[in-house]
This record gives sequence, C-alpha cells and structure tokens, in this order.
Amino acid sequence: MPAREFSSTYCAQALKILADETRLAVMRQLLYRPKQVNELNASMAVSQSLLSHHLKVLRDARLVIARRVGKAVLYELSPAIRRSTSEHVIDLGCCRLDFANQRGEV
Repeated sequence: MPAREFSSTYCAQALKILADETRLAVMRQLLYRPKQVNELNASMAVSQSLLSHHLKVLRDARLVIARRVGKAVLYELSPAIRRSTSEHVIDLGCCRLDFANQRGEV
C-alpha cells in the first residue's frame, strides 16, 4: 500500500488498519522516534505476542518498517508516511492523523 497512491482505496485500507486502538497507539509512539518492541510493550497494556501481530499488520501495510541494528530490531514510521510541519501529525497523503490533543504516555 504505497503512500504515493492516494486513491480512495488506499485511504480506506489505511484507515481500516489504523482503526484498531493498538495499531493507532503504535503509530503514535513511533511518531516521535524509532522504538524496539520492548519499549513499545512497556508503554502499552498488550501482550508481546499481540503487539508483534499488530506490528506485522502495520509492516505489511507499509505504514511501519523494521530495521535491524545489531541484535535489536527498531520499528519506525515508513519513509512513505509524510510528517507534517507539526510534530504531532502524520500525513498519510489522503488524510492527516493529529495526535496533539490526545493525552497519555508518549
């Protein structure tokens, strides 16, 4: 699902994937910096296996990429996801996710 294809199909697929609370929380966490699974897991109330499942869904949708650094795997937003001028906004091309008004751990 490349972000360059800003069709209604792309937008609908991206929004379906991000409609899940856990996946949306992962995107919010990765907005600020790449993180390892254990860092994501420490700030989220889900099992590591469930978190890994959600990361796979995000990777398959090309919203998140995994990069190996030594023995660790860092997860980060895909380069196809454009960051807005605001540090709290992710631009999917078809729409923008604004996390500025959300409360909670970042």
